[in-house]
Amino acid sequence: MSTEVQSGQKTAQNAAPAKGKLGVMVVGLGAVATTMIAGVEAVRRGLAKPIGSLTQMGTIRLGKRTDNKSPLIKDFVPLADLNDVVFTGWDIFEDNVYESAAHAKVLDNETLQQLKPYLEAIKPLPAVFDQYYVKRLHGTHVKKGKNKMDLANQVREDIRNFRKTVDRVVMIWCGSTEIFLEPTAVHASIEAFEKGLQNDDIGIAPSQIYAYAALTEGVPFANGAPNLTVDVPAMIELSKKNNAPICGKDFKTGQTFMKTVLAPAFKARLLGVSGWYSTNILGNRDGEVLDDPESFKTKEESKLGSLEYIFQPELYPDLYKDIFHKVRINYYPPRGDNKEGWDNIDIFGWLGYPMQIKVDFLCRDSILAAPIALDLVLFLDLAQRTPSLRGIGIQEWLSFYLKSPQTREGLYPEHDLFIQLMKLKNTLRHIQGAELITHLGLEYYD
Repeated sequence: MSTEVQSGQKTAQNAAPAKGKLGVMVVGLGAVATTMIAGVEAVRRGLAKPIGSLTQMGTIRLGKRTDNKSPLIKDFVPLADLNDVVFTGWDIFEDNVYESAAHAKVLDNETLQQLKPYLEAIKPLPAVFDQYYVKRLHGTHVKKGKNKMDLANQVREDIRNFRKTVDRVVMIWCGSTEIFLEPTAVHASIEAFEKGLQNDDIGIAPSQIYAYAALTEGVPFANGAPNLTVDVPAMIELSKKNNAPICGKDFKTGQTFMKTVLAPAFKARLLGVSGWYSTNILGNRDGEVLDDPESFKTKEESKLGSLEYIFQPELYPDLYKDIFHKVRINYYPPRGDNKEGWDNIDIFGWLGYPMQIKVDFLCRDSILAAPIALDLVLFLDLAQRTPSLRGIGIQEWLSFYLKSPQTREGLYPEHDLFIQLMKLKNTLRHIQGAELITHLGLEYYD
């Protein structure tokens, strides 16, 4: 039974313990998903460390700095143990997780061989797919149905069948970026959305079918791509109604991660920015999909959003009102999953004198994304077991992981990585009844 504890001015209820198996249903068993699944198994076997995972390696300060009390996050809040995590998923190709991981070429062959029997045993369920929404892919392992509601019901049946083998379920979208869609009347309510499913409304993409199925079944949902998915009224309503937490979208991995680190530094020092040019080269399946202009538009909107919110040009017109911000992604097959993100930043300082900063981030896209996907799954499961979180729908405290944080209507999103981290850790302190950390520090000088 959860107990009530005092946290600041509000009373919180502790999260329920993580008993039994946590089932993770992954949509899209490609590079990111297979890197996460193989990585979790490698960690479980003691073959590697879970580097990049806040849930596994992060600590949280409790009380004063002089108390020297900073337990691991996984020892402070009741997260599911990695040994209790069970994976399944859907994909538009029949390859099992080993075959898909070998094709992705993210992990070395020696690692994959050690994990081969485990990875081969995870075979994808047929996926919901429509080439209209992802032009560059040709799915061969797909569900058929008389309409989109029929497809949603097939996904719900998949969830129910999997649920018989585990104790709790979370779903995460690791599929490719869909074409750019804007909310329409079909997204305005649950009733309108369900009518749209029956009528094969063109505004309902496959990712929304998965999200509808998950939330209707009371399953938390995370979106690793920039698609319009749970960020519509119908899904927010479903999330609250069925105690199935949701969060923002699009894993914050390489270039945008760097932007949400650097931009707050410029703003903190009141250095102006006249231009920020960002380009990427990427050769994996994601790069191929983003080579399509309609899919790129979806990603572009996600990647462009962070700077405006961080810089607040309406408050600092002399510094940030006229920024020229350009983002490009180029498909370059020889690079594979090893993405290169290059930024040229034109800044200006005292008396308006110009300066430049250039960043060349040769990153590994799926290596950065895999621990984010794992953390989102574990934290959404925690949120569902926490009385003060599970019924509010949007989990804004998970913005730390996402290019496009989701907030309630009328509330601007926070993109500053360090504010996001403070929000995340204070949420964990709050639900466990610990004192919130403000970093004021005056108590040390009384």
